[in-house]
Amino acid sequence: MKEFAPKPKSKFLKVVCSKCKNEQVIFNKASIHVKCLVCNEELAEPRGGKAKIKAKVIKTFE
Repeated sequence: MKEFAPKPKSKFLKVVCSKCKNEQVIFNKASIHVKCLVCNEELAEPRGGKAKIKAKVIKTFE
């Protein structure tokens, strides 16, 4: 069966900060540096496409 619309390849990720253990939802194709809202630790670094995730991913939202 043919799909009407293709599924997006980008996802939201729930990550946990390695420094303060804060859980935060981020985009896997972030175009800016993403920092923890509590301790200001960098969680993701932009790479032109998919971001380099520097925190531990605990859940993926599709």
